[in-house]
Amino acid sequence: MEAFLDFFEHLPTLYKLAWIIICLSISWLLEGGFPLFDFDYKKWKHAGVNLIFLSTSMIVNVLFGLATVGIFLWTQQNEFGLFYLFDLPVWLELLLAIMLLDFVAQYVAHYLLHRVSWMWKFHIVHHSDTKVDATTGTRHHPGDYVIRELFALAVIIISGMPVAFYLVYRITSIFFTYFSHANITPPDWLDRTINLVFVTPNMHKFHHHFERPWTDSNFGNIFSIWDRMFGTLVYDDPKKIRYGLDIMDGDKDEDVLYQFKVPFDKRIKTDY
Repeated sequence: MEAFLDFFEHLPTLYKLAWIIICLSISWLLEGGFPLFDFDYKKWKHAGVNLIFLSTSMIVNVLFGLATVGIFLWTQQNEFGLFYLFDLPVWLELLLAIMLLDFVAQYVAHYLLHRVSWMWKFHIVHHSDTKVDATTGTRHHPGDYVIRELFALAVIIISGMPVAFYLVYRITSIFFTYFSHANITPPDWLDRTINLVFVTPNMHKFHHHFERPWTDSNFGNIFSIWDRMFGTLVYDDPKKIRYGLDIMDGDKDEDVLYQFKVPFDKRIKTDY
């Protein structure tokens, strides 16, 4: 276990990028063989738009990474955080760290991105994609991504977790982000079985439906248990889903400059 955590603690940035490419490549292969929807679109053009947002997220990630290094050192030197109050097995601490980050930095942050008006304006960009596939998982306005990172920082400070735990969480989160957004249709029995604990493609797609109440459901990223616990889980026939948003012009979902300006466009009205 110590060797495993040591590997993640010294994980080179190139390895993280390679993991993104691997997850995306596998998702694309599955999308070609088992698509949920047969989109009539230019896949590479669509991917290019979403990967532009990935590049901005990576810049934000680097900036926050510099801040987190100092925070991890401070919590370690001062033995600050909940994990220093209890003597638990390392594997259990790791599991709790992943669950805590997934709950606060994903489920809670995601819920608020839908419920707080100014946050929702940033998150609209993610939902404006009318052709949801694996690359949609990378489609976040920088403001949206900053909000999520701030929640993650809060968890790091409160818990006092080591950096290796955080990096294991990030690698796991990347896999589920691509997996849940991928335009694939797993067997219904398999999807329903897996989503008893984890977020699955069919489950997450309802979150990308163009109108409520489905839009405001299934907020989880790794674990589906949060949606089950708090009554935000929706599951139906995924073929009923229509992507995009009823408050947006679907024809502009690949207009990058327009999408970057969406949070500041007062013409876009929301009910939040």
